[in-house]
Amino acid sequence: MSRATVQPFPPTPGSNVNFGAEVSNVDIDNLRDGDFDVIRDALFTHQVLVIKNQGHVSARAQYEITKAFDPEAVGRYGHGKTIDAKRSVLHPDLKTIPHQPQVQVIGNGFVKEYEGLKNIHLKHPHHRSFHATVIPDQDDLVATRFYRWHIDAALYGLAPPVATTLMAVRVPGGRHQTVRYDDGSGDEKIVPLGTTAFVSGYSMYDNLSPEDQEFARTTRVEYAPHPYIWMSQAKSRSDGLGLVSEGKELALSDLPPVEWDKVQILPLCWTNPVTGKLALQVHPAAIRKLHLQDGSVLEDLEQVRDRIHRLQRPGIAPDLVYAHDWEEGDFVIFHNRGLLHSVVGAFAEDEVRIFRQCNIAGSKLPTGPQHVLA
Repeated sequence: MSRATVQPFPPTPGSNVNFGAEVSNVDIDNLRDGDFDVIRDALFTHQVLVIKNQGHVSARAQYEITKAFDPEAVGRYGHGKTIDAKRSVLHPDLKTIPHQPQVQVIGNGFVKEYEGLKNIHLKHPHHRSFHATVIPDQDDLVATRFYRWHIDAALYGLAPPVATTLMAVRVPGGRHQTVRYDDGSGDEKIVPLGTTAFVSGYSMYDNLSPEDQEFARTTRVEYAPHPYIWMSQAKSRSDGLGLVSEGKELALSDLPPVEWDKVQILPLCWTNPVTGKLALQVHPAAIRKLHLQDGSVLEDLEQVRDRIHRLQRPGIAPDLVYAHDWEEGDFVIFHNRGLLHSVVGAFAEDEVRIFRQCNIAGSKLPTGPQHVLA
């Protein structure tokens, strides 16, 4: 019998975050009968699960629990081999564990040896490498941005992973930073150094007007082929929610050969397999076209981006963002098909951070409202 307990995050003054839970009395390396059933149900109910004191967990156990959320998945890393492409925006951020290639090492700073990797230089994504505008140098360690709101997904060929797991191996701490939206709203949020930020796709959908909900239920988004190479010269909005339209996307002729049957056209809303709720689930940086209910296709990229940004922006308001305060040994599981998340923060060179990340390409594409898929 499982002794696992699930405790939803307590309300926080000024916060309207309505997801997340802490799971106790479990050991990811030694799950008891029934433990995973509790964890699985909790994930689809609460979207983000935090399990403390798991620093001993092996990369193998991390892979196994990640894959267990989609038992029919073949077990390859969620982005396939796209991280090997030198032009991909993902390339600098990930180091593959040799003995467990579905698990990546991410972080910041020089690491002499970890999990068979030697003398590696980890690079925490900094907004100035991806945003069209940047915070002044003198504010770099006190202020920051949401780097890129996204779903962990190749969005070309491979189905999006169901879940992602993150394990904190080494965490520099002791200070906070102010996230600036810098979009004219005046919005800011104080967050722990190097937090991972999450927002709920369900709240994002629920808070739309009835007219916008109808649009979201009846529209599909077409993603760019080889999206992380396609976007490699483009720059992000200051809130991290999609790209600025400056004509910097690579032409199709400049991409690796495109297999058009691998281009993904997915619903804007994805259905939770346990609760049946709809999440507005769009990777805003990778979108290329919108397929509308009447059969027409919106191809003007600036209009496509503006339409999606208008729908998503209310959902990243400061009071709706859960910014996890990492401690060493934290094992976090999040529902990749129900949330958007973002890397956050600017580290000093000597602030070394080591995390393990795992997600597995899905066995099937996510489902949306049935009349959209017909």
